[in-house]
Amino acid sequence: MVTLKQLAKELNVSISTVSKALNNSEEIGEETVKRVKELAELYNYKPNKVALSLKSNRTKTIGVIIPDILNHFLSKVLFGIEREASKYGYNIMTCISNESLDKEKEAINLLTGSVDGFILSLSEETQLKDDMEHFKKTIIQKTPIVMFDRVAHDLLCDKVIVDDFDATYNATMNLIADNRKHIAFITNLDNLSVGKLRERGYAKAIFESGSEPILLKIKKKEDQQKKILSFLKKNKHVDGVIAADSSSGIIAVNAAMQYGLKVPKNISVIGFASKADSNHAIPKLTTIRQHAKDIGANAAKMLINRLENNGVQEDVKTIIVKTSLVQAKSTR
Repeated sequence: MVTLKQLAKELNVSISTVSKALNNSEEIGEETVKRVKELAELYNYKPNKVALSLKSNRTKTIGVIIPDILNHFLSKVLFGIEREASKYGYNIMTCISNESLDKEKEAINLLTGSVDGFILSLSEETQLKDDMEHFKKTIIQKTPIVMFDRVAHDLLCDKVIVDDFDATYNATMNLIADNRKHIAFITNLDNLSVGKLRERGYAKAIFESGSEPILLKIKKKEDQQKKILSFLKKNKHVDGVIAADSSSGIIAVNAAMQYGLKVPKNISVIGFASKADSNHAIPKLTTIRQHAKDIGANAAKMLINRLENNGVQEDVKTIIVKTSLVQAKSTR
């Protein structure tokens, strides 16, 4: 592999001149920059990233840890992170915790030293056990962390979240305004911070309306479709559903139709889901859109800002990305 020294020797210039030309320094004339880049391309020159990181104490790499790669929302956040990071010349290294605290700890250990900072969403087991020591140690070591979606609110790091409480409150009030009297809340996120916030938003709206809460909490190992179908059969008075997750919303629409209810004439359904997810329900699901790519982009910007201003001590921040209620055929 050709080196800077070899390029400099062939061009009869200094190593410093070659380096600056490759980095488009204003100190180097256009003609020299052109000559250097043409020769570098001819020899397929690639900078030694290990050497560069040792020199600058930076890897220009971001570690990303997500709980589930098959989750459509999380994969779109990952897309937003990668796209934004690449704009600033950063690469990403991604690990999957698979909802495991131990795997999350392993990912932190594996990536520490190879990345400049972390963007992550907590695993379900981490939230259940409330074990944040691995993150606290990372922060003490001056490696910045940005959490998104599932976050530890007491941990001193930057965060990007959506307005889970307000979004669910407003969606419930939307059904109440549509004269729905018996609105159920269905969730399979009961162990997660976002699930709890969404339930509280629902509960506040129901309390203010003078109605009684109707809850269905589904565990991960339970058959979601059977649980929802059975729930609707037993609760024939339910005329509205707020789903805390996309699958519950889609299944609720399809189960209601299977049971013989007309959507939205007999029952209206709103769920947290993307545009693509809403198409899996017939009729299409009215959704609370979380703007996953924006969440990823904001998380990347926050972390890169920390890294680029390493000497500046700033207070930790929380960015709240506003959701959108996108009406479709499952509501009037």
